Amino acid sequence: MVSLLEKRQKRTGSVLGAFALVTFGLHLFVVFLLVVQGLTIRKLSLEKSPTFVQLIDGKPVALSEAEDLEREPQAIRQFVSNTMTSLFNWSGSLPVQTVEQATKPIPDQGISIKAPQGYSKKVATSSWIASFALSEDLRADFLRQVADLTPLEVFSNNPSQAMSGQLIIKQVSRPEKIEPGLWRVGIVADLVQKKRFQEDRKVIVPFNKDVIVKAVNTFAYPQADLMTDLQKAVYAIRDEKMEISEIRNLCLLDGYGGSTGNNSCQENIGNSESFTR
Repeated sequence: MVSLLEKRQKRTGSVLGAFALVTFGLHLFVVFLLVVQGLTIRKLSLEKSPTFVQLIDGKPVALSEAEDLEREPQAIRQFVSNTMTSLFNWSGSLPVQTVEQATKPIPDQGISIKAPQGYSKKVATSSWIASFALSEDLRADFLRQVADLTPLEVFSNNPSQAMSGQLIIKQVSRPEKIEPGLWRVGIVADLVQKKRFQEDRKVIVPFNKDVIVKAVNTFAYPQADLMTDLQKAVYAIRDEKMEISEIRNLCLLDGYGGSTGNNSCQENIGNSESFTR
């Protein structure tokens, strides 16, 4: 009887031991799966989100990384033209957001830009919004230079003193590809400043620039119903998936892209401190 009880206890102990080992093994396996899953999620979070285009039949097609760096030449030219025009659009009114604002423009009080010396100057709201099409390392310096160019009379409520400014673009060159996702574009333009109600008195300054355009990735878009009008305008600009990383003086020889064998043009570009990153 005693031996029978001992045998049963041994069998029960061996079963419990086996069960404990199996359970421990399953726990280790679950822990291993959780670690693998965590590493996979982290890897996916660090990867760039895919870019899709929609075909005529409505089917989305994913683009490769190389294709994601490509932009249509006309889209690049339009981006440069719109950005530079907006940067120097000094109308004295806020950008139009509604039909009512189109008939009754809201005066632009400007946005203060602090200079390294400590004093502040103003830029037009349209200039500030358009500056988000510039790369982060270019934006602050460029805004300070735009503030230096912007007359205080742009923000004046006195009709006899109020001034406006506009960039009149004459030519935008075809983008020259420097490397994948990077292009050089030349613009020939005039910066026209005038009294708001005196069309015959104008100050015209040549504005010829070399612009370096860079393809950029998309980023998360916040909830539209929580965004202000300024935020919507800024995100609309960034949605172009391009930014201007450098602006420098353009020398005109025999027309844009011409060559006469004279290196003074290239030296002028390199030595210029105006609108250079």
